[in-house]
Amino acid sequence: MVDVTTSIEILLPVGEVSQYTSNPDNAPEWYVNIKSVDWKTPKPLSVGSQIAFIAHFLGKKLSYTYEVIEMTDKKFTMKTSEGPFPMETTYTGDKVNQSATKMTLHNRGNPRGFSKFFSPFMTMMMRKANLKDLKKLKAILENGVL
Repeated sequence: MVDVTTSIEILLPVGEVSQYTSNPDNAPEWYVNIKSVDWKTPKPLSVGSQIAFIAHFLGKKLSYTYEVIEMTDKKFTMKTSEGPFPMETTYTGDKVNQSATKMTLHNRGNPRGFSKFFSPFMTMMMRKANLKDLKKLKAILENGVL
């Protein structure tokens, strides 16, 4: 089992951070490893929406379809059960104050086809990638850097 949680403080209100992060079309802008997004169900986004992603991680191309399982003002969760790495991803925005949000990215899943001894390495690499993604997200939202 891989279970990784990373957080960063973003100097914007929760609503603005959540609106950006819960839009799958924005994922390739702030996720370094996500290369494309393809909606499998019609917009607008809702619980049950399915979105296909293509990513590159640890030198491998990964294709998977997430299904939205939870959407609130503060929390957005997607889950996939297919592919080599079934995963659940949750974004949580917690109010620090009127103009700041603690953005938390939580990934957990069971990689298939990997030795259980590979799990600590996978966890370390995911944590590193997630922190890089959150730093890029912060730069985009606070400074308009794309």
